[in-house]
Amino acid sequence: MLGPDKDGSPALVSAWSPLRHAAFRLLWGAWMTANVCMWMNEVAAGWLMTSLSPEPLMVALVQAASTLPVFLLGVPCGAFADIFDRRRLFIATQVWVAAVAALLCVAAFTTTLGPSLLLVLMFANGVGLAMRWPVFAATIPELVPRAELPAALALNGVAMNASRVFGPVIAGVLIVVAGTAWVFLLNAVLSIVLAVVLTRWRHEPKLRALPAERLLGAIRVGLQHVRQSPRLLIILLRVAIFFFQAMGLLALLPLVARGIEGGGPGTFTLLLAALGSGALVAAMILPRLRTVMNCDGLVGAGTVVHALATTLVAFLPDPVISAPALVVAGCAWIVVANSLTVSAQMALPDWVRARGMAVYQMALMGGGTLGAVVWGQVASVSAVHVSLVASSVAGIVLLLVTRRFKLGTRAEEDLTPVGLWKAPDLAIPVAPNQGPVLVMVEYRVASERFVEFSGLMSASRRIWLRNGVLSWELLRDVGDSERYFEYLIDESWVDYLRRNERISVSYIALREQKRVIQLGRQPPVVTRCIAVPLPGR
Repeated sequence: MLGPDKDGSPALVSAWSPLRHAAFRLLWGAWMTANVCMWMNEVAAGWLMTSLSPEPLMVALVQAASTLPVFLLGVPCGAFADIFDRRRLFIATQVWVAAVAALLCVAAFTTTLGPSLLLVLMFANGVGLAMRWPVFAATIPELVPRAELPAALALNGVAMNASRVFGPVIAGVLIVVAGTAWVFLLNAVLSIVLAVVLTRWRHEPKLRALPAERLLGAIRVGLQHVRQSPRLLIILLRVAIFFFQAMGLLALLPLVARGIEGGGPGTFTLLLAALGSGALVAAMILPRLRTVMNCDGLVGAGTVVHALATTLVAFLPDPVISAPALVVAGCAWIVVANSLTVSAQMALPDWVRARGMAVYQMALMGGGTLGAVVWGQVASVSAVHVSLVASSVAGIVLLLVTRRFKLGTRAEEDLTPVGLWKAPDLAIPVAPNQGPVLVMVEYRVASERFVEFSGLMSASRRIWLRNGVLSWELLRDVGDSERYFEYLIDESWVDYLRRNERISVSYIALREQKRVIQLGRQPPVVTRCIAVPLPGR
């Protein structure tokens, strides 16, 4: 993985270098343990459902119930993670997951766990995952230098996919030896221990000169930022499409194992372990792959390879063939998922990272949930192998349809806050929550340069909307053809201050271009106004 060397030349960053940082090591270990618990839970629940209700749709709904909360609650959870102390939120979410695990354990041991209750508890567990994931995703870039971020995210992939090996193996052994209830018991114990371990994490929250955003406002700004980020929208489209295809294999894997002659919990464990092993191998070779292929190439190749491996599993359901095919599928899975995750992280500034990654996870889980339901239904009305082939074909077709949407063809935008803006001097007292605030920036531009100017203002509009402005317009003076006004409205004075503190390095070049085009080369005239409360209103 390339990173800047001392002399500015590219240097290869070790895949393990982020583990030098103590805070990252602690959270990485916690993340791996949490994912081991998740996979033990998924395996036990999926296998139990094949006994409680062997209908393909019901088995697939186990995955859907786990992922649907992330789709429904992702943005509010991301807003919480951007507003409040992330350490406390991480611990609180782990306590929630531990409580749900304890309920699942009690229900299993008292034999009151039917199909409906199982789905309800899996949904409740998914709520905990929805709350936990944005906190973790937003925290990682704070723990390692930017050059090590791809390696850190790859190590997260190692943790997730090593757990995909260890979790199913542990669950499979316990199911064979003692039964599914004991898997739920171990999951509950580990979840409680992990909540205690997380209290050792010492995280210093960033000092803020301004008060935290309100929840509804933070949600609006987060969604607005995503909507005004073309590159991020492409990433969301691509991750939703891939997981729509890929979830068919994961959701129907319990039925693939049951369909194999002599198949049982051990077979299911073997197949899941093979899938996780492949992902683990891919995480190790990703730094080298990135030196020979760009992000679009990795995503395209990974999608095709995953589809071909899935087709092989569908037509040749023999462990001798299926296991190696699943190793390849696991490799392809992590190549695509990690490439898209790195792209999403690099496309987000820190102030909105949790919200942006929550939307990313929503797209991922939304595509996965839809895929689990669709391919489960296809299997119900036809056969498992037909559904697997259909998911593979759909993945390749959708890849071809969306090939014009490129991920990494332009240079990365530097989203680091520039820190040069200063609050204006005030002639009147202004309360932080007073508003709305109107800002007008007056430009004088020659008519022959209008096309150039309008292109710059289009970029300016996108940047200000991404930073949270409530409304933006470009106005032209009907009595003076060379006079223009950039018109911005913020909800309150504190929102105006907050928006300007978010000005990034990339905006400085745009600001200079606007100044160069200004007649007389004088700086644009800025006027700031605030709403005046009237009696009776």
